[in-house]
Amino acid sequence: MSSPNSWLQERCSGVLLHPTSLPGPHGLGDLGPAAFQFVEKLAEWNQTLWQVLPLGPVGYGFSPYQSPSAFALNPLLISLEKLAETGWLPAETLEALEPLPAGAAHFAEAEVRKTRLLRTAFDGFLETGTAADQQAWRQWCEEQAYWLEDYAAFMVLKELHGEGSWTQWPEGSRKRRITAMRTFRNEQAEALDFQRFVQWVGAEQWQALKQHANQLGVRIIGDLPIFVSHESADVWAHPELFELDDSGQPNVIAGVPPDYFSETGQRWGNPLYRWDKLAKTGFLWWRQRLGSLLSQFDLIRIDHFRGFESYWEIPASEPTAMNGSWKPGPGFAFFKRVQQDLGKLPVIAEDLGLITEEVHALRQQCAFPGMKILQFAFSDPDNLYLPHNITGADSVAYTGTHDNDTLLGWFRTLETPEREFLNHYLSRDLHEENVCYELIRTTWSTTAQLALVPLQDLLGLDTTARMNTPGTVGGSNWRWRYQEGDLERVPADWLRLITRTYGRLPKPATLPEDRAGE
Repeated sequence: MSSPNSWLQERCSGVLLHPTSLPGPHGLGDLGPAAFQFVEKLAEWNQTLWQVLPLGPVGYGFSPYQSPSAFALNPLLISLEKLAETGWLPAETLEALEPLPAGAAHFAEAEVRKTRLLRTAFDGFLETGTAADQQAWRQWCEEQAYWLEDYAAFMVLKELHGEGSWTQWPEGSRKRRITAMRTFRNEQAEALDFQRFVQWVGAEQWQALKQHANQLGVRIIGDLPIFVSHESADVWAHPELFELDDSGQPNVIAGVPPDYFSETGQRWGNPLYRWDKLAKTGFLWWRQRLGSLLSQFDLIRIDHFRGFESYWEIPASEPTAMNGSWKPGPGFAFFKRVQQDLGKLPVIAEDLGLITEEVHALRQQCAFPGMKILQFAFSDPDNLYLPHNITGADSVAYTGTHDNDTLLGWFRTLETPEREFLNHYLSRDLHEENVCYELIRTTWSTTAQLALVPLQDLLGLDTTARMNTPGTVGGSNWRWRYQEGDLERVPADWLRLITRTYGRLPKPATLPEDRAGE
């Protein structure tokens, strides 16, 4: 197989789909049979990339970008079927379950079901797990202790204190006093072990899926949110690295000023980093975070890359993101230090929104390709997202992302000037029946090395299949799922044809023998 870095230098293509959007009987998609079937379909379609959203536990509004950990895996992604194969979860227990509703993701119902059955599996593991299983678990826990111990403690303390904010915990827990934490760990040893077990099982299942994908010639693109949630093990365990007041509350928060997505900006609410403190540690926490992600993925998309050059600082008292100021980020010194440990980073920089020449310069200095979204392109001939303005190795082309409407939904809302420009540019009379085909084909035809399409666009779905609307919370955000049989509606022959036509076929060395001749 090619090295991860070389994949940024090859013409290839793939699909954007978060695992929670997979079908299945337990309320939302997971790492079970449907995930394996999906990567097999990607290989069948001659696609070599699968892009996902952050895999961490979800936070407020079920957002994967507001997680209680920058390192942990979402327990709801664990496959109960795969657990039953180990024997720790009795098969008859699984068979007795009524399927939860198909269609939208049902996070709350899935959490109730999976938490109960994960505890059953943990008991089964303690009773029947082999010596080799027990040793593998303990060894993994030791290797991951740099984040796992804080995460396990945080999650158990959260439950003990009624899921309230860590800033309201008793002082001993809130400030991690040695005596209080020693007593806590002794009293909650089994609960802590359960959290460790769940993370180990999740990591094992993810690595098995990734190995299967890689063997089929499919590489996985992960997603790294630049900021972390205030209600996270990371902020609780390392308050000195964040802009917090004496009570642990953020005094300034992250977001972006008014832009294409929102007239009042986006008030994310995440605490901001104290980059001066991080620099004095050689950016240790960040090096650990990136190292962890590189063990999980072949490439990484860094969300809100511009925050490394400058970030929008909003007083925590402000109700919107309109009133804030730009502050300098760590710049190239950060990436230079990280790459001393981790080598050249296989990174895609999310450089959307209000981007300055300084941000472009930093991205180019790092040699990271940026993102080009065709939905943003059709305004005038100088638009940088238009296919003729895209520069190959410097770009990754998308029809849209998880933050965009679907192609069909976008097309239905186009004003007359944009629609006319789009028709003239593509020399097509575009309508609802062909717009998805034409925009995907155009994305594949660009000189961008990597080309990606959300599965919703391959299926020609409308706005009801949109994954997220930035600046909003709840509603249908993060809930879209495809259903059993939907993949058969993907125009497979056509997708293989445009992949071949525009030089994005997998390289023979990355294909199993039975596909190398296609």
